[in-house]
Amino acid sequence: MSGQLWNELRQAGRYMTDNGLSWGNAGNISARIDDDRYLITASGTYLGELGEDDFAMCTLSSGELPLKPGRKPSKEVPMHRAVYETRPEIKAVLHGSPFYSTLIACSGETIPSNWFVESMYYLERVERVAYYHPGSRELGEAVREKAQTANVLLLENHGVLILDTSVKEARMAMHTLEMACMMFVEAKGAGIQIKGLSDKIEHDFLHHAGYRARREWQA
Repeated sequence: MSGQLWNELRQAGRYMTDNGLSWGNAGNISARIDDDRYLITASGTYLGELGEDDFAMCTLSSGELPLKPGRKPSKEVPMHRAVYETRPEIKAVLHGSPFYSTLIACSGETIPSNWFVESMYYLERVERVAYYHPGSRELGEAVREKAQTANVLLLENHGVLILDTSVKEARMAMHTLEMACMMFVEAKGAGIQIKGLSDKIEHDFLHHAGYRARREWQA
């Protein structure tokens, strides 16, 4: 199973890099193996060229220590661990710094979810997380709180964190967020008023359109 997840994470890392969702050594990604174990990128890795030795296996029961000697896991383990402990149905966590999404995370702006089909589905629940230093326990606990009710987290003055039921779904959620943020910034600069759909239509889409299986939220 870890081999399959390794390949999915490797593909996600390349996808994020190729589509401007990650740059340089910024960003870290992980996937749940089972109830206790998860695979996470090692510290200092470049997501666009992940090799087999660029991952560390950690367990929830052992805290932030890797399961076996090898590469040191990303310093952002507290965020990933908090999500997996809080949301047992979550199978993947992606952290990146997409340009437009990070721009919005550094502002006080709100990105509506009712603009188009993908935004209604993938951006159904978006929350902001106040700034704490990367890798800190404080950031991990802030993520733990917000992750209870959202699948997209804007990390203020930091980047974004996406949690979803598979690596593929998380990847698409991040790309959808970036597209929506780009639309917001470009429209604002051009003086264009984006007309969103009504709450009634959005609710009907999420419950009856059959676009994808409805998410089962804990809260």
